[in-house]
Amino acid sequence: MPTRSRPAQEFTPQLEFQIAGVRFQNPVWTASGTFGYGKEFAHLIDLNQLGAICVKGISPEPMEGNPPPRIYETDSGMLNAIGLQNVGAKRFLGEKLPFLRTLKARTVVNVFAYSTEDYVRCIEILNEGEGIAAYELNISCPNTRCGGIVYGSDPHLTEEVVAASKKAARHPLFVKLSPNVTDIALFARVAEGAGADALSLVNTFVGMAIDVETRTPRISNITAGLSGPAIKPVALRMVYQAAKAVKIPIIGIGGIAGAEDALEFIIAGARAVQVGTANFYDPGTSLRIVKGIQDYCRRKRLHLADLVGSLRIP
Repeated sequence: MPTRSRPAQEFTPQLEFQIAGVRFQNPVWTASGTFGYGKEFAHLIDLNQLGAICVKGISPEPMEGNPPPRIYETDSGMLNAIGLQNVGAKRFLGEKLPFLRTLKARTVVNVFAYSTEDYVRCIEILNEGEGIAAYELNISCPNTRCGGIVYGSDPHLTEEVVAASKKAARHPLFVKLSPNVTDIALFARVAEGAGADALSLVNTFVGMAIDVETRTPRISNITAGLSGPAIKPVALRMVYQAAKAVKIPIIGIGGIAGAEDALEFIIAGARAVQVGTANFYDPGTSLRIVKGIQDYCRRKRLHLADLVGSLRIP
């Protein structure tokens, strides 16, 4: 007797996956720099339902950041030049990590510095902490020892800092790529070749805004990082190109504000996505995206693994 197919409502999609041996319960993460150290949002949403929390960038020593104004809302986006304000690696271990390791959501620590030696030093400090799932290397920083050349816009510097950081890291290393390059696939391959376990892309685009009445910059730093829905089509294209260029997993970032946005990135080749700017105006966005992906997969009778890179080209 032929077996009867199960009703669609009985299908349970599997959203779990692994990167470099680390299990994530779902593909929806919060983006570094938009979610503090996680605890700031604990009274607003259930953090245990997230796949991961990517904490704000951590440097070897504390940093005060840029003077205000350092945030400006644009059409369909936001400019920010916070200046990577943070408590520093040692205080992060003592003050922030204990709370994070009580959660089901994984903790991904974004790391930045202004020299390869300081990237390594920061990671070596963080290696002493328990509860870190992975590092996310922010290479959109200028190398002060090389005349201010941004790590992420020079293939040789990218290779240098990724290789050195990977050698020092006790945990898997994800590399966050800058979009401010002409060939994202090249930098994806360089990072993969230097030892990256996964790639996060994209970071913010360099932009600016001017107050025409005063003829002064809207941001004290003059230029700032553009994020939000305005960058999504370009970020999506870069994720697609990077996913075709490398074999390691991709984490997609850029203007994700709903489940359909996230699904586009996954279909383009991303294994997971990060929600960023939307956290500022709607902290519940990430959890709605988790449910939206579940509902979509249940309706289509697909697991997450079936969706990744499933773009159909006519």
